[in-house]
Amino acid sequence: WMLKPCAKASALSFTKGNHMRGKKLEVLAPAGSFESLRAAVNAGADAVYMGGSRFGARAYAQNPEGENLLAAIDYAHLHGVRLYLTVNTLLKTRELEQELYDYLLPCYEHGLDAVLVQDMGVLKAVREWFPDLPVHASTQMTLNGVGGVKVLKELGAERAVLSRELSLNEIAVISRETGMELETFVHGALCYCYSGQCLFSSILGGRSGNRGRCAQPCRLAYSAVDEKGKSLTGEQTLLSPKDICALDLIPEIAKAGVYSLKIEGRMKRPEYTAGVVRIYRKYVDQYLQYGEENYKVAEADRRELLLLFNRDGFSEGYYRQHNGKNMMALKNAETSEQEKRAYEELIARIHKEYVETEQKVRINGCLSACEGKPMSLVLTAEKHPKISARVEGEVPQKAQNRPMEEAQFAKQLRKTGNTSFEWEHLEIHLEGNLFVPVGALNNLRREALEAIRKALLESFFRPIPVELPEEGNTTIKEKAWKKTVLHVSVETEEQLESVLSYVQEDGKESGMEAVYLEAETLEDYLEQDIRQIHAEGMKAYVMLPVVFREKTRERYEKRLNFWKELDTDGYVIRNLEEYTFLKENDLLKGMITDHNVYTFNKRSREYWRDAGTVWQTNPLELNARELKEISAADSIQMIYGRYPMMVTAGCIHKTLDRCKGVPEQWSLKDRYRKVFPVKNYCRDCYNVIYNSQPLYLLDRKEELEALHAGAYRLMFTTENGRETSRILYSCLTGQPEKGEFTRGHFKRGVE
Repeated sequence: WMLKPCAKASALSFTKGNHMRGKKLEVLAPAGSFESLRAAVNAGADAVYMGGSRFGARAYAQNPEGENLLAAIDYAHLHGVRLYLTVNTLLKTRELEQELYDYLLPCYEHGLDAVLVQDMGVLKAVREWFPDLPVHASTQMTLNGVGGVKVLKELGAERAVLSRELSLNEIAVISRETGMELETFVHGALCYCYSGQCLFSSILGGRSGNRGRCAQPCRLAYSAVDEKGKSLTGEQTLLSPKDICALDLIPEIAKAGVYSLKIEGRMKRPEYTAGVVRIYRKYVDQYLQYGEENYKVAEADRRELLLLFNRDGFSEGYYRQHNGKNMMALKNAETSEQEKRAYEELIARIHKEYVETEQKVRINGCLSACEGKPMSLVLTAEKHPKISARVEGEVPQKAQNRPMEEAQFAKQLRKTGNTSFEWEHLEIHLEGNLFVPVGALNNLRREALEAIRKALLESFFRPIPVELPEEGNTTIKEKAWKKTVLHVSVETEEQLESVLSYVQEDGKESGMEAVYLEAETLEDYLEQDIRQIHAEGMKAYVMLPVVFREKTRERYEKRLNFWKELDTDGYVIRNLEEYTFLKENDLLKGMITDHNVYTFNKRSREYWRDAGTVWQTNPLELNARELKEISAADSIQMIYGRYPMMVTAGCIHKTLDRCKGVPEQWSLKDRYRKVFPVKNYCRDCYNVIYNSQPLYLLDRKEELEALHAGAYRLMFTTENGRETSRILYSCLTGQPEKGEFTRGHFKRGVE
């Protein structure tokens, strides 16, 4: 920087800077509290992600609110760090339309760097209300492939946080085919379920992961039972993965096209945040400076990360393997006394260095003082060299005796005290025999420090959007409700046979309009099954896989002629990847969104109507009153079926060294002796864990009718033929169901 002495300027002037980052690598740290934010900044984070008082996926962290959240944004910006606000939960219509704008507006004005979202309605609203606020698509959106990332890029998202389950090769394909800025997890806890697809905590205890309140039932012990009823294990933490540590993989992750390296841990203490960030900062810098050839991780740093926190050690996550026993924390080994002492010593050291100590903003300055003119002090910050502040002070007096020396000026100006600043370089230009009272120098220094602080922060500020959103701007474009028909989904030939038999024998006037066929299990039979369904005067839809990763996409593209020639009436999609596959291959006819393509609010439902859906399955976590607000003639209401509690890349068979590559139905038994069926879908290698009891709403006629849904759906998953026939008879004759069942969230909903 160059500053001319005695430069003429107004008494207070700011020069705004450009905050566009260079595309290198970003160390992204968790901040569950203001103290953790400070620890992350001190340890060298490039950016932090933090929740406020509402709408974040870690509702139980010590999230700041109101003025404290704005102070957190200011603190990050002052230190050259970006702050991303998590709004990555599903929002109900009232929250989205009446609360979100007012919640985000002060943060937007204060220069919030980005907002993370899970909800498609939230994404659309933020893009409408704050078009220059970057949006990051949360991992809660279950982004598993090129298709989903393409959709979000078209909608204006700037970054995609990919599912933790993806391999390096899959990430590289997404980067190459989309050009999207990508973020992946490199350290911390792994969920067993694909993020955004877990209902376990929600159904068992009413604490929804989709609403930021997960109770982590995956960390509890379960026993496994095979399809013959034989117990395979005692109680073990079969659903609890080891924490990920991808320190060795940083060069490969970067080469795959990842920009942001995300550390998990907003519920952890500040010392954990600082300790992990410090080490990742060290190795990211090493890689950027010396390249992959000279990249090597020291064993001492590995040990320090293990000491900070681990679950039976670490794994490298899914970057290099799809699943496996070595990824699971099955031992639950006790911590030794020696390890406990070493941990406490490490925490004390980190606390002193990164939590107690306040990192200062380094500044450069130039003082100009000459006879007959007001003194001027110009300051710039080291991390923001394009932003400057200039203040003027008193006119120096002519010295009566000995003039003041440069060191006397410097002594007063360098006293930054408890401010956020410390000096890097101070240049002093004096002309003439000068005397300046100490008080005048102190005032000049104080005004200059406050001016540079104000200049730095205000360079991030944004004006309020000119046009405020119209309240309730969510007009529903829908067909008129006439009557409610019945849809049935099946996964096996035995279930389909029972459905067709019932229609042939007893159900001609049942109102059964459509049957959905699970492609994952019935792909080889689809042509004949569709012919049989059509022969009974019903529509046939194909349910695409719950997970549609690169391997699945390639398989479907190889059989593209088959899918185009298939005489189906449409497809049921479970993710954004499938929507893009259908759209790009002219297969969008008769598209239905399943319950896990979340439509919690009117805006998200309107998005899918515009995208071409003919039916939308209502979400499973809203109660009857909330469903009534969004349900319409193109809605499908689930009235029977086992909720899929988890969709996992992890496989119980693989964890127990019993993988035969053959689909089977096992079970998990919890400490209360509840039994959760588990189906392994081997064609695309994932498991689905189902609820111990099926949803049953067949006897809630008046409440269901109040929804004005266009269709009710029976979802058959684990039932055999006889059970399928019994449920159909119960449904269509109004007979009460025997045995255990649940009302799901139809009565209680989620917070």
